[in-house]
Amino acid sequence: MPNDQQIERDVMEYDIIIVGAGPAGLAAAIRFKQLSPDLSVVVLEKGSEVGAHILSGAILDTAALTRLLPNWRERSAPITQPVTEDHMLLLGKSGQIALPQALLPPLMHNDGNFIVSMGEVTRWMAAEAEAMGVEVFAGMAASALIYDEAGAVQGVVAGEFGRIKADGIPDGIPGPQYEPGVALHGKYTLLAEGARGSLSKQVIARYQLDGAADVPKFGLGLKELWEIDPAHHVPGRVVHTLGWPLGLRNTGGGFLYHAAGGQVSVGMIVDLNYANPYLDPYQEFQRFKHHPAIAAVLKGGKRIGYGARVVTKGGFQSIPQSAFPGGMLLGCAAGLVNLPRIKGNHNAMQSGIEAAEAAFAALEQGRSGDAVAAYDDALRNGPVGQDLRPVRNIAPLNGRFGLLGGLLLGGAEMWCQTLLKWSPFGTLRHGKTDAAATEPAARHQPIAYPKPDGILSFDRATNLAYSGTNHAEDEPSHLHLADPSVPIAVNLPRFAEPAQRYCPAGVYEVITDADGPRFQVNAQNCVHCKTCDIKDPSQNITWVTPQGGEGPNYPGM
Repeated sequence: MPNDQQIERDVMEYDIIIVGAGPAGLAAAIRFKQLSPDLSVVVLEKGSEVGAHILSGAILDTAALTRLLPNWRERSAPITQPVTEDHMLLLGKSGQIALPQALLPPLMHNDGNFIVSMGEVTRWMAAEAEAMGVEVFAGMAASALIYDEAGAVQGVVAGEFGRIKADGIPDGIPGPQYEPGVALHGKYTLLAEGARGSLSKQVIARYQLDGAADVPKFGLGLKELWEIDPAHHVPGRVVHTLGWPLGLRNTGGGFLYHAAGGQVSVGMIVDLNYANPYLDPYQEFQRFKHHPAIAAVLKGGKRIGYGARVVTKGGFQSIPQSAFPGGMLLGCAAGLVNLPRIKGNHNAMQSGIEAAEAAFAALEQGRSGDAVAAYDDALRNGPVGQDLRPVRNIAPLNGRFGLLGGLLLGGAEMWCQTLLKWSPFGTLRHGKTDAAATEPAARHQPIAYPKPDGILSFDRATNLAYSGTNHAEDEPSHLHLADPSVPIAVNLPRFAEPAQRYCPAGVYEVITDADGPRFQVNAQNCVHCKTCDIKDPSQNITWVTPQGGEGPNYPGM
């Protein structure tokens, strides 16, 4: 059996390596081929198929797609359900107030947007890319970065399979069915892994890309896909909610999107800056579905899918330097979600286009392996920056003033930006990380959540089955504890060990037996949401990619 020092890998050479077959990575791949059909471009996707790990609401602003593929309608894109109604509700426990659309800034309206499955959209984009000569490899996790002698990123290791558990070795050891994978070398490596990507996190730290940026901020998005009674279905209706059940102190909100085919997407984003360690985002989402405004739509329907994923919400001031030696950060790896619009797919595509154009210009000049500053400039001053800069203060205002204060001040901010192109607040900073925002359990009371009824609300284990999640039982855990003693010695007495609540898949448990409490990690349950890597108050958990093809499978999400 080989050890790591003896592993030899085949080397494959490409002009461009793209990690992640989401909207950002695929937009980049397509744009490269538009610029030069002779470029060799490869896209690596860790999911079992393209779209398997894509989880989004989603309402799509098609501006970036139109820039990339102006004739997307004629090319049979799965983008067919326009938004027909737009509602914003402020919820109380049993009632609601509809906020007049006229009071909402124009950027908050969804006129001209489409309700889509981004899984289906990315599968279509992958087919378009492959038709142009892009090599798209699904089930191929990029597990490590490769650096050249100058310290620049030279490529990645991908397709490693067959590691097995070994005591005291977090990454395990090669097992009897071990496959070492290949070393892919490229002139530029683009990381489009989504929020809190494992390789992106490494390059941000290695090159100190966040030195001038504010702290990143995140929300946990939870979503179910339902088939509902046709009598309750209004194709194109969009409903966003604020308030209950999160209350006035915690920020986030719910959504209900009526897609084509009698389906609705129902979900909630819980901002991870909450202070109370007893708060359980999954239970808040289950409670949300019992509100009369939501229950009336779901009544008589059936849930057919479930998933969870973190979304970035730091905004413009949290964007790190996005060009690094040998590569670039794209999409949510750079944190490009527009928080008040609850949209990031358009900016992900824009970043892919900008990255391809900047990298291609560098290649035309005979460069490779450097940090392409032109990409950073285009990201901040082009369509992405123009989208994010006017709403940069919404997340800090929500964090400081809660729901009502954030709603009033944020609304005033957006109208000032719309009418005067000016902010009364300048640029506010976020302050604490989401992990540091967690307060000791002694300052809070436990929250008594109602038991799921099995009709509208479900327990974690039952819902997990609808995510399609799968991991090999004998592989090493991809959830690394820097210090295995911390969960029981520190997090349990100080924070009531919030991992058992903030995880939406039941990965973490505190089990008490004759020897006392112990911390159990059920890595096979993981839906790759990355919440633990972000919210753990001791920052003791690091998420690394498991072998390719594992994790959730979201075919219609």
